[in-house]
Amino acid sequence: MELIHQYEIVLVNLDPTIGSEIKKTRPCVVISPNEMNKYLNTIVIAPMTSTSKSYPTRIEINSNNKKGWIVIDQIRTIDRKRISKVFGKLSEKEILEVKNIMKETFVD
Repeated sequence: MELIHQYEIVLVNLDPTIGSEIKKTRPCVVISPNEMNKYLNTIVIAPMTSTSKSYPTRIEINSNNKKGWIVIDQIRTIDRKRISKVFGKLSEKEILEVKNIMKETFVD
């Protein structure tokens, strides 16, 4: 089982979905910590989108010279079999922003 690391950007097949859930195969950011990723067959991810409105739960990033948004309001748990590729990792600045938005959204 290949180790998936927290804050990596991975390609995930999110189908099938229901209603307003983000669909299709798309980049996602791994949210679950390495310790969980090492032992569990499930991974917690936040999907990314190339178009977004300005919501407080959306984080704008630039990956591979493309603008995108991490969608914190659509966090979900997936089986690691849905991951087909690792693209890279968020920058330290982007990681801090993800942590701050998640704390603001789910903790405070």
